[in-house]
Amino acid sequence: MRDAIMNATTATPITHATDFSYSDDDDFLSTNAFAETALEQAKREGLLLAVRARWIALVIIAFLLPVTNFNWDVVFYYIPLALFAVIGWAQWQVGKVGRSRPELVLIACDLLLLTLIALIPNPFSGLDWPHAMQYRFDIFLFFFVLLAAATLAYSWRTVVTVGVWASCLWAAGVLCVFLWPNARPDLTEALSLAYGRQPRLIDLLDPNAIHFGRRLQEIVVLLIVATTLAITVRRSNQLLKNHAASERERGNLARYFSPNVVAELSRNDEPLKQVREQNVAVMFVDIVGFTAFADGRDPQAVIRALRDFHARMERAVFDNGGTLDKYLGDGLMATFGTPSGGESDAGDALRCARAMLGAVAAMNRQRDRARQPPLRIGIGLHYGPVVLGDIGASRLEFAVIGSTVNVASRLERLTRSLGCAMVVSAELIRQAKREPALRDRDLDGLVEQPAQAIRGIDHPIDVWTLT
Repeated sequence: MRDAIMNATTATPITHATDFSYSDDDDFLSTNAFAETALEQAKREGLLLAVRARWIALVIIAFLLPVTNFNWDVVFYYIPLALFAVIGWAQWQVGKVGRSRPELVLIACDLLLLTLIALIPNPFSGLDWPHAMQYRFDIFLFFFVLLAAATLAYSWRTVVTVGVWASCLWAAGVLCVFLWPNARPDLTEALSLAYGRQPRLIDLLDPNAIHFGRRLQEIVVLLIVATTLAITVRRSNQLLKNHAASERERGNLARYFSPNVVAELSRNDEPLKQVREQNVAVMFVDIVGFTAFADGRDPQAVIRALRDFHARMERAVFDNGGTLDKYLGDGLMATFGTPSGGESDAGDALRCARAMLGAVAAMNRQRDRARQPPLRIGIGLHYGPVVLGDIGASRLEFAVIGSTVNVASRLERLTRSLGCAMVVSAELIRQAKREPALRDRDLDGLVEQPAQAIRGIDHPIDVWTLT
C-alpha cells in the first residue's frame, strides 16, 4: 500500500491566483479568521494613531485660541477641547472591527459636541448677537477633520455614519437657529440705511441671515466627501484583506517549503507550472515499530508524541533547505532540490538526516525523564532524476514522482534488515562529494555496504549505512 502511495502524486496544494471579491464585509470576516485578525490589528493601530493625532491637534488648537481671540472668554472653549480628548480616548478603548454600539455612541457625542460649539454662542462673552452670527466663524470646517479621522477606523460604514449624522445634526442646528433666532432687526435696519442700494451686500453682511443656500451647500459637500472617503476606505479594506489572504497563503506554503523556497514562490507568478525532469535528493523518514509503540497506549499520548516528532523533523527539513513533501502517518517524505535545484542538494539531505537523528536523541532524553519508551527512526536517502511540476487545472498540486522516490522509500525499509538508523545510496554519496559545500563531518560514520537488492529495481544498489 505504501508503494502505491509513493507512485501517486504528492498532495501539496499551490494556489496561483485567488479571487477575493466578497459582497459583504461581515460574510468575509466570518469565513476568514486570518483577515479578521489582520483587520482588527490594523484598526487598533489606526484608532491609536487617530487618538494621538487628535491630542496633538487639540494641543495646537489650545495654543492658537488665545492667539486668534485674545480675550478671557476664550477659556470656555477649553472645556469642549478636554471633552474631545476624553471621547477620543474612549473610542480607542471600545473600537473593534464590525458593528460596535459604544463606538457609535461616542461618534455621536463627537458630532453633537461640535454642533453645539458651532451654533451656541459663548456664554462668557456677554455679547448679545443673533444666533445666526455663529455661522460667520466657519466652525463647520471641523466636521471634515472628524470625517478624515473616521477613515483611520478602517470601516466605510463608520465614514458614512459620520457624514450622514453630521449632516443631520447640522440641518437640525440650522432649524433650531431658524426657530429661535434671537434676532436683532435693528442691525438689519442699520445695514439697510448704510447700503440701501446694495441688497446683495446687505444680505451678505446681515447678522440675522442664516443663508440657507450656503448651509445646504455645506451639507451636500460634506456628503460628497463622505461618500468618496467611504469608497476609498472600502477599497483599502479590500486591499488589506487581499494582502492578509496572500500572507495566509504564504504561511500555508511555509508549512511545506523552506523559507527560501517560499520567498522564491512568492516572487514569481507561475514558478512551478512547467512539468520537467531534474535530479533531486529524496528522503523518507519513519518511526521503527510504531504500530507496537501505539498499541494499547492512550490515543492522546500517541498523537502528542507524533506531533512532537513531526515538529522536530519538519524543523530539520526547513533548516537544511528541504521541502516537506508529505506526512505519511508516523513518517514523512522530504525532497532537496525542489522546486529548483541547488549546489548542495545531496549534502543538504545528509545534513538534514543527521539533524533528525540528533533531534530524536534529544526527544528521547526528554521521554526518558518522563519514564516513556524511546523512539527509533529509519531514514532512507537517494539521489536521482524525478518528474516534478504542477498538475491539475484550477486546483494545482505539486508532484514529485519517479523511480528515485520508490528507491528512497525502500532504502528506508532496509534500515530494519540492516540494523541501522540510515541507509544512503551510493549515488547520493557520489553527488555529495561533487558539491563544494560538503564537509568531512557530513560523511562521518557512514560505512559502505555490499550492494542491496531493491524490489522493483533490476540491479542491486550500492548503499552506505549509519548506525
